[in-house]
This record gives sequence, structure tokens and C-alpha cells, in this order.
Amino acid sequence: MSCKRWRQTGRCAAAGPRLRRWFVGLLVALCLFAGLSAAALHAWLDRPLTLATDTVEVSIEPGTSPRSIADAWVRAGVQAPPWLLYEWFRWSGDARRIRAGSYEITRAATPRNLLNMMVRGDETMAFVRLGEGWTLRQFRAELARADALRPVTAAMTEAELMSALDDAATPAEGRFYPDTYSYSKGSTDLSVLRRAHQAMRQRLAAAWAERSPDTPLQSPDQALALASIIEKETGQPADRGKVAAVFVNRLRIGMPLQTDPTVIYGLGASFDGNLRKRDLQNDTPYNTYLRNGLPPTPISMPSRASLLAAVRPEPIRALYFVARGDGSSEFSNDLAAHNRAVNKYQRGR
Repeated sequence: MSCKRWRQTGRCAAAGPRLRRWFVGLLVALCLFAGLSAAALHAWLDRPLTLATDTVEVSIEPGTSPRSIADAWVRAGVQAPPWLLYEWFRWSGDARRIRAGSYEITRAATPRNLLNMMVRGDETMAFVRLGEGWTLRQFRAELARADALRPVTAAMTEAELMSALDDAATPAEGRFYPDTYSYSKGSTDLSVLRRAHQAMRQRLAAAWAERSPDTPLQSPDQALALASIIEKETGQPADRGKVAAVFVNRLRIGMPLQTDPTVIYGLGASFDGNLRKRDLQNDTPYNTYLRNGLPPTPISMPSRASLLAAVRPEPIRALYFVARGDGSSEFSNDLAAHNRAVNKYQRGR
């Protein structure tokens, strides 16, 4: 039947308002549904996520897609549909701004918190302490024990390590600054060593710039070697400048340094913790009883305080010191006074 006939019978006129009412109702229903969906979405975005454990960690490699990131969080323990997380990342407009790194959330985290954390790059950090006076061997052993740090240098020789740091011509010992270093979980030990290497370069250059005009040291390398000895010989921080003065005074007059830590370093793995007379007579490049001047390389990683003490020692004339037994030292200007101090503090006479 044509619409003209409907109009003639009055049916078309009646159908028009009904159709419009049905269409308006559909639009209202769709709007209500959309509103409810938007409200539900916003409620979900600000509701804490359900986690399988108290904390959930994920490491995101550079180039990982937003969909794979969502999948990774769900595999790690976020109990939400991966497609929903992905659609949130995508819908927010920030999906491509997510930064690579290691992230951790707790049970208080919401979907909104999760995305904001990754966009800001608020990574989960770990820490490793590399101690003052440690050797490179001790540094590397500590890095090998560090939490979530990839050991890419484990099989490297010291020469290969320095080559990887673009410093192949420099011996490795003493070239890394002792400090506490933070790193993103999943980082490499090489990245931490690179920072420590750069830090020592900067600290050494700064100390050398403050050297006394009359220092007998001829280069920053010599200052580093002396600082490494001062670090090992200093028991009390208050004595550091005096310990430095003893060695600087000896260097000025060509007197052997005669310091046990260099001998011990030269013995290497054969040292059993007990320094004997035969060890002092064992001629290694590090035996400062038998050889004048500084050892060929540093023997430890010195602190900033020891670097500064090496180039600006206290203005005293002492040539000797002996441990008092309480961590401090007794300093003497001549051998007779030193022998008296040894008898008093070491032999109890």
C-alpha cells in the first residue's frame, strides 16, 4: 500500500508520530547506556586493581607494544581482562608515551595510577653499595650479588671491562668511585660501573685542581695511587690528613713508603690474612718496603676525603705512624720517637 493511500486512510499520519517516538526512545536509551558505561568506566579507573600478590612487578623493554604491556601486567598478577587494560591505555591517548623500565604496584594501585606511573617513568629502583677502600674484585663480587642486576661483565677480564668503558689504556684498579648507586631493575652491571667510572674521573679531576703548589705528586694518576693507600691506612677520619702527610713527606725525600696494604695487594689471592716477615721480603711491584715511590697502580677505590688528603695533606713533619689499638694512630717525626711509640702501643712496654 502506498503512503498516499495511507494518508487517505489516516494510517500514515498515525505511523509518523509513533516512529518518531520510537526513534527518540532509542536515542534516549543509547544515551543512558553510554552514560552508564562512561560512569562505570570512570569508576573502574579509580578502583584499586585486584592483584594476585601484595605487589606486582613488570619490566618493559624498549619498543614493547601497549597491547603486550597490558598482557604482561596480567601475566604478572593483575587480575583484569588484558583487553580492558589495553583499551584504557589506547583510549587515554597516552599509550605511546609509556616508558621502558621496571615498575611495581601494590594493592592500592588503580588503572589510572598504573598508566600514569608508566607515562612518568616512575620506575622501581634497587640499590647497591660499593664500599670505600674496596678493590675492583670486591666491587664486581658485590655487583654479582645485587638484586635484579644483569651481569653482562661477569666473563670480562679487567682489560675487556676498561675497553667497554672506552678507557682501554688505563688499569682498572682504583678507577671506580665508591658510593651507593641506584638502578632500575633489569639494568646491567656495566651501566653501574660506567657511572662509578665517570664519578671517579670527576672526583679525581676536582681533587687534582685543589692540589697544594708544593706537592711532589706529578699527575692525577699518582694522586689516585696515593689516595688508595691513604684509604687503607686510615683508621680514624681525623687522622687522614696526617697519614697523607707521612707518605707525602717520604716521597719528598725519596724514602720508601713501607706500607703493609701495598704488600698485601701484591700478594693477591695467596695472602691468608697474616702478614709475615717473608711476605715483606717478597719482591713484587707493590712491595713498598723494597721499592721506592708509589706502586704501579692504585690498590683500592679511595673516597673523596682520601683524594683530597693526597693532594692537600696536613702541614706536619711526621715520617712515621703506628696504630694505638683504638683505631687512631701515633705520629712521629723521627725513628727514635717512632720506636718508643711502637714499644708503647704495640709491645706494651
